[in-house]
Amino acid sequence: MVVIRLARGGSKKRPFYSIVATDKRNRRDSNFIERIGYFNPKAAESEQAMRVAQDRLTYWTGVGAQISPTVARLIKNNPAV
Repeated sequence: MVVIRLARGGSKKRPFYSIVATDKRNRRDSNFIERIGYFNPKAAESEQAMRVAQDRLTYWTGVGAQISPTVARLIKNNPAV
């Protein structure tokens, strides 16, 4: 099953997350099918904290991909992404 979830990047104490479509059996930061967007919890006020390609998100959910609870919460709290 394909799932849309976060993959962690960045350095120690400076997290940066990619929003990816991946097989559920893969490890968190390993191979992914497609990078859909990103989330930067430590973004400065002048930077964009989150970006999601809405067309690709719609495509993946249309073909049966599940959205993780964390990604669903982020998208719900930031509707203008």
